[in-house]
Amino acid sequence: MSTPHNKAEKGDIAKTVLMPGDPLRAKFIAENYLENPKCFNEVRGILGYTGTYKGKEVSVMAHGMGIPSIGIYTYELYNFYDVDNIIRIGSAGSLQDDVNVMDIVIAMTASTDSNYPEQFHVPGHYAPCASFDLLEKAVAAARESGARFHVGNINCSDTFYRHDNVNEQLRDMGLLCAEMETVGLYCNAAAAKKKALSILTISDHIFRHEELSADERQTSFRQMMEIALKVASEL
Repeated sequence: MSTPHNKAEKGDIAKTVLMPGDPLRAKFIAENYLENPKCFNEVRGILGYTGTYKGKEVSVMAHGMGIPSIGIYTYELYNFYDVDNIIRIGSAGSLQDDVNVMDIVIAMTASTDSNYPEQFHVPGHYAPCASFDLLEKAVAAARESGARFHVGNINCSDTFYRHDNVNEQLRDMGLLCAEMETVGLYCNAAAAKKKALSILTISDHIFRHEELSADERQTSFRQMMEIALKVASEL
């Protein structure tokens, strides 16, 4: 069954899906890591592929930018296509002095200024978090790879260009980095009783004004990709 956003039919998508924001990063992963990748979606330029990695069927599909976009795609994957595990592999801006460009952050939980969690009517302030099984596997894979990585709380915001000083407050509260999608993923996974994890590569430093180019973001995140693929191969 196709949707307005995804032309795949049931059976075209694996139980585990890796999701970068950038469609060209999805294409890069499919072409460089998956065996016999088959494109199942091109609607709105959101590319999706299914192939095998070390004998395990794995899909990779872009989710676009922001909580509304990832909210749509992950909802459909969990609820319409019987996907069990989604691993976001994205970029983020560092908030901490010891979290450097090209470091990896594994998001244990995500704070947010978005109203997205409000639709689930959890009293108080809901704290979206990763699935421990995926997090544990990712930490083990990161250690094995020798990657420089951090695990903890991140900030997931609706705002990219800010007109306030909130980043200083986030830094003071120990948040590792800022991005724009994880809350949508973690909320949808919880509601669907499925598993989710965000693994992020630091593409820029918010306070030091260091950043990677668009081309570097597209093709240089191999360490993060390989950690996610190792997790996927163990599910």
